[in-house]
Amino acid sequence: MLRAGLPRDPAQWIALALSLAALLAGAWLLRRGRPPAAARPDPAAARPDPARARPDPARALPGPAPRARAIPCLAIAAAFAVVAALISAAYVAVYLRGGPRIIDATSYWLEARAMAAGYLAWPLDEPAASVLGRFLVRSDAAAHAGAALGGAAASSADRVAVIFPPGYPAVLALGFLAGAPLAVGPLLAAALAIATYDLAARFAPEPPAAAGGAARPPFVPLVAALFSTLCAALRYHTADTMSHGLAALCFTVALASARRALDAARGGATGAPRGRLDPAVRAAAVAGLAAGWLAATRPPSALALAAALLLVLLPASGRWRAAAGAREGGPAPRLGRLAAAMAIGALPGLALLAAHQRAATGAFASSQAAYYAVSDGPPGCFRYGFGAGVGCLGEHGDFVRHNIAESYDFLAAAGTTLRRLKLHLVDALNAEPLALLVIAGAAIALRSPRARPLAIAPLLQIAAYVPFYFDGNYPGGGARFFADVLPIEHVLAAMAALAIAERAGAAREGLGPAGGPRARLAAALVAAALPLAGFAFRAGFDHAALRDREGGLPMFDPAEVARAGVARGLVFVDTDHGFNLGFDPAPGDVAVLRYRGDALDRMAWEARGRPPAYRYRFTIPEDGGLASVSIAPLALDVSGGSRAASSPGEAVPGEAVIEGESLWPPRAQRSAWALPEYASGTCASAGRLLAVYAAAAGDGDAEGDGDAEGDGDAEGDGDAEGDGDAAAGDAVVRVGLPAPWLRGARISPRVAVAGDGAGEVRLLVDGALLRVWHVEPAAPGAPGAPPAFACAELPQHPIPERAVEIELSLARRRAARAAPGAAGLPESPRRRAEIAGIRGGSGGGAAETGGLFALDAVRVAGGNSVDR
Repeated sequence: MLRAGLPRDPAQWIALALSLAALLAGAWLLRRGRPPAAARPDPAAARPDPARARPDPARALPGPAPRARAIPCLAIAAAFAVVAALISAAYVAVYLRGGPRIIDATSYWLEARAMAAGYLAWPLDEPAASVLGRFLVRSDAAAHAGAALGGAAASSADRVAVIFPPGYPAVLALGFLAGAPLAVGPLLAAALAIATYDLAARFAPEPPAAAGGAARPPFVPLVAALFSTLCAALRYHTADTMSHGLAALCFTVALASARRALDAARGGATGAPRGRLDPAVRAAAVAGLAAGWLAATRPPSALALAAALLLVLLPASGRWRAAAGAREGGPAPRLGRLAAAMAIGALPGLALLAAHQRAATGAFASSQAAYYAVSDGPPGCFRYGFGAGVGCLGEHGDFVRHNIAESYDFLAAAGTTLRRLKLHLVDALNAEPLALLVIAGAAIALRSPRARPLAIAPLLQIAAYVPFYFDGNYPGGGARFFADVLPIEHVLAAMAALAIAERAGAAREGLGPAGGPRARLAAALVAAALPLAGFAFRAGFDHAALRDREGGLPMFDPAEVARAGVARGLVFVDTDHGFNLGFDPAPGDVAVLRYRGDALDRMAWEARGRPPAYRYRFTIPEDGGLASVSIAPLALDVSGGSRAASSPGEAVPGEAVIEGESLWPPRAQRSAWALPEYASGTCASAGRLLAVYAAAAGDGDAEGDGDAEGDGDAEGDGDAEGDGDAAAGDAVVRVGLPAPWLRGARISPRVAVAGDGAGEVRLLVDGALLRVWHVEPAAPGAPGAPPAFACAELPQHPIPERAVEIELSLARRRAARAAPGAAGLPESPRRRAEIAGIRGGSGGGAAETGGLFALDAVRVAGGNSVDR
């Protein structure tokens, strides 16, 4: 929905006032600079053609600017950098209200805090469910995702890491070490303004003033830096802890440094041989360092950058080879040295990326692919490419349901790209109509061999993200996958502004920007007024929506904990955002864990020595408005967990309950996936359960019989041979249980079924199969009514006293998937993705409509406390 209108909040009104002031100042300067009528040239007299009088900027070689002009211009660019940093810092206070807001931003926050403590992946202690959750992956994930189930037990020395690439968290970690992590974004904002100025100076140089004429400040670099300063999308990406601000800086520095290296090499080609670290080689190494760090920050953007660098280097290679051939009969050797310097410079970023993937997955594999392989579905849903099964139904279910029918094909990719482009129109200059400046600047740049890579680089960035199915858009953040090339777009817009100003100057009898510094300043003021007005009437509404979403506050605030008088103990939080903001892999006196509302909370409390415990509640009003925060002591006993036994399936005295949904994400998945589902108003314990969905045969799932024998209770053989896997055609999900507390206990799984959902629950201890429980479909309901929803308590089974690893294997023999509402689950806006029936039709990632098979809870009788 388009958000536009008259300004509403103070920031928009301030932007409007500044826009009007800039327009008035520009008009005043132009009027003051107009000569008297008697002094004006005769309109009938022949005037020189401005297009001919002005040399082609593409042919002007950048060189050292005259000192009298360079110092003031750099001072102006530095002033823009300071303003950009101040606006980003104000954005943190005004729009973010003090901390990271988006789930990705909070995940980067956690990753950076871990790296500041010396961890790429930190040790995962039991109970693992108190830590594991969204965007966190175990170090054994790659082994589980890449091999069939049934291998040897995983290592007990598991580690956990955030799934995102480490380039930006490594920089943010410096802020943690300095005690000011939120200062990193404003510093990046300042660096971006300087880098944008440098990029424009390198790719769009302006000719020097005519002999005897007044010195003129370079229009394009200064206006590009000004556009960078006033870009609201960049202010967000350099305020919230998102990676795109650093990615944009790396992209910009790499291009500008590559151009600088070529210019330095060409300037020194006829001079004496230089040392190994001559200016050209140093600039090439900087370009490589920026490119490698971009690969460690946003790998798809690094693909676009690599192609853009080729556009910069290859034409130079052709010219150098031709010149060298004419002189010496062979190619010029310097380009090879520059390429080698770039390759060496890229090594630190690539090494950091490889080290993170190794630490996060236990192998040199993609941490994001490993995470989605064990936490979402259908199998292979998260991949860079096209085809059936692309699109994860848990993380992006609503999006997949609306935009991807059966496969991610040409039409789906075109739709995703067009949605990104539609939202990106507002990003560069704060309003869609102003994007015409970027397009016009690209047309101008295409005619200049020197500036042509700038025109093509945004297209390369767009192409790099076409194979990724999720659009990634949100208000304020804009089309964030394209934010990495915003500095390039600011340079293009400045080039268009210069062309417009020169035409306007020619129409005003030669008194345009080419006429002198006063006219150029007036044109720059008019240019500044445009994005300011765009924010006042258009972009400001998007950023206000970002400010007010999800309660309008960060979901964890250490100041609230301090105000509550909590100086020591455990603080349990309800949200993924809150956990990411509060958890510290190297905790101090106060440690933050996930609140599960079952026996896992008590286990975590015992494992940490039974300190004082508190619950941090972040409550979002249903009618909108600011969230409320409350912190209260949490009573944890040694039998019943952390809440009263009042809902169906709750523990009775002497028993404890582990909720099925608390065991997400699973340890492994094969031809299936499991997701927490809301089931309020049913027999499900606590109104939630862990539903198991089977992939279709087209996803590599063989047909199973689906009709296991039994009456819903255990009929399995406790002495069955094997490792606990089902037959080859089964769809299997494995979840882990906290072994230290279950040794010597008796456990009883509780399952929920509906429709023709059926399966088996297998108990594995240290890789050996101890018990199989067969579960039959629920009794059929009345004709025309939703399928009956039933819960079944399975008989208890003892756990050996020396158990090290305990898992439940949830196997669905029938490749089935429930249609929306078919399992009797009530419709709810909070229900994640409406898993079933998202992709109708046969083939691809969709299975035939079926029933529900879910793990509701696990009852534990007896067992160990931390004392034993």
